[in-house]
Parts: sequence; structure tokens; C-alpha cells
Amino acid sequence: MAIDDSGVRAAIRAAIDAGHEEAVHVVAYHKGAKVLDLWDGLADPASGRKADADTLYNVYSVTKAVAATALHIQAEHGHVDYDAPIADYWPEFAQNGKSAATVRHALTHRAGVPLMPEGVTPEAMCDWEYMTGAIAAMEPLAPPGEKTLYQSMTFGWIIGEIVRRSDAKGRDFRQFVLDEINAPLSLSDLWIGIPDTVADRVAVMSNRNENDPPPPAATLYARSMPASVDLVPPVFARPEVQRACIAGVGGIFNARDEARFWAMLAGGGALDGVRLLSADRVAGFSTIRDNGDEPDPVMFGIPIPISTGGYWLGGHRVSGPRAIWHPGAGGSIGWADPDQHLAVAICHNRMFNARDPQDDPILPISKAVVAALGLEWKS
Repeated sequence: MAIDDSGVRAAIRAAIDAGHEEAVHVVAYHKGAKVLDLWDGLADPASGRKADADTLYNVYSVTKAVAATALHIQAEHGHVDYDAPIADYWPEFAQNGKSAATVRHALTHRAGVPLMPEGVTPEAMCDWEYMTGAIAAMEPLAPPGEKTLYQSMTFGWIIGEIVRRSDAKGRDFRQFVLDEINAPLSLSDLWIGIPDTVADRVAVMSNRNENDPPPPAATLYARSMPASVDLVPPVFARPEVQRACIAGVGGIFNARDEARFWAMLAGGGALDGVRLLSADRVAGFSTIRDNGDEPDPVMFGIPIPISTGGYWLGGHRVSGPRAIWHPGAGGSIGWADPDQHLAVAICHNRMFNARDPQDDPILPISKAVVAALGLEWKS
């Protein structure tokens, strides 16, 4: 059956014409098949370079979903136990009162280590050994497991180092993702550290909230994402940052490949005959973590709906209450809805900070995708 994608095209164009977006690429899979693949706008407004099917986009924390999945692959293969201490795999992590922190604590943002190292710079952030060493040496803000403390940036190094330490082949985290996620799913443009050869395909970012006052430097939120390494174009457009393996926030993806990644999860761990995770394991991801409604001090006391799998769960930005997803700074989003067998990736290059749903230019696009497929928006 032919799909009328005119509503999706109109929603994308409306966001661009209003100045809310510059380039947008939307890809959707339904029941394992790609059903929408639409893009519009300028990848580089200064030069007039148009977005195309191969444009790459910074996706920020959407990267965390890939990191979590890499960990689940290790668990699937029997190399990681969620309830084991992190120190079983990474002994140095036990320093300064963190010996009781488990893999599950890290996965669900309860390890007590949400802050970036004092004095961190972009150069230091690009150094995996420095970052993992500094994080291992930290004293937790709360005893592990006691409190939700969103690991805005540290999530990637903690989860990624567990994966690296538990990998019998000793691969770095970037290579693990290339081998264990990208290769089986035929993903050529899901990068956590780009090669030089694709740099000219990365969309130029802008930030329509760049003149907003910064959060007070003393807040946990600001200390989890210090100004020196904040999730903004002046930092994440730097060539060395784009090329580094920054496993929590450094992903640079093409929407087509990101959508295939989410389609694997929407398909219960399999896509096109390739299975990465068991159906039972993936089904368990649509369960809220323990203490799921607990206010998060890092996020100004707002509860964050994290699932047991480390993904976000449900809410007004996705198509159903059991959809697993991840937002990225500035509005990027991808999700997998197991009940409607739907996977969606939306990439863009004009960042925004939505204060309410009416201020979110991506939300009408997401709803238009669901409507075009004759599905129901259940959130």
C-alpha cells in the first residue's frame, strides 16, 4: 500500500520555514521494512549546501542508546552480569567508595558519578584513558544505588569501559560498535568517532537558544556538562571532538542507519534475519527502572523515565507508553515502539531547548510520521 507522506513533508517544511530547523532527515521502519525516508533543508546554510540522503548529524545523547545496546550484547553473550559490581570488570572503579556500584546502577543512572572531572577540556574529553581514569578515581555524590543522578556525559565512559574491559578481543569501544552493531546490521554511517573521509558530509550545527543565560555553574546540571565541554556547536563541531570516541554524547549518525538500529530493537532484537539480542531481553527493556519516578537532582528535580535497559521509556515525545527511546541535546530523537512495530529516527542541525511541547518543532514531525502510517499516537 502506498503511503501518503505529504503530511510529513509539510511538517518538515513548516519547521524550516518558521526558522526552527535548517535541515531535517526523517526515516521510519514499520514491521521491519523502511517505509519513510524524507529530508529537506540546508546542511550548511552559510554555503548553501543542501541536505541529502547521506548527510550526517550530531545526535548527542541518542548515542547513549547505542552504548546501552553494546552493553546488552555483552550480557547476551554471557560476558557481563547486570548485577555484578562494575569493579569485577574494571577494578579501578572501586576507588573512593564505589565498590558496591553495579553494572545495573550505571545503566540506570544510579552509580553516583554524574559529574565530569574538574577542569575538563575538549582535549581531555577526547582522551579515553584520561576520562576513564578520572571517573574511576571520583568519589560518588551518593552511595551507589541510593539515588538517581543522571549521568549526562559520564554514562558513555562508564558503560563503554565496562564493554571494553569485558571484551575478550580487547577492542576499543568504537571498534566494538563497528564490529558488533554496525557490521551485522549493515550500518555504514553510525559513527562514534568519524573518520576523515566522511567529515565533509556532517551537517553544520546551529543553536537557536545560544543566547539563553547558562545555568548557574554550581548546579549539578552545569557540573555534569561543564561549559568547557558543553553540548553545543563550538565544542562538538571541533574536528578533534568529532573524531573522538565519546560514547555518551559524541555520535554522528545518518538518519537511515540510526533508524535501522532502532528497527532492530522494535523487532525484538532482530532485523532482516540478523539477531543481536533475544526477544525476551528486549521485551524487558520496556519496563521502568526501580525508583523510576524519583526526582533527579542533576535534572533540577525532574524525574527521568529511564527503563531497566538504560533507554528512556514512554512520554509525550514518542508514539506509545512502552516505546524505548533516547533524546539528544537540542532535539534529536530516535525510538522503537514494540507494540506498533515502529522505529523512527529524526536528525537535524538546528538545536533548540523546548520549554514545553508547543515549543518543540520535532514533535509535529513525529506525529505526522505516525499518522502517515495509519498508526496511533498513544502517549
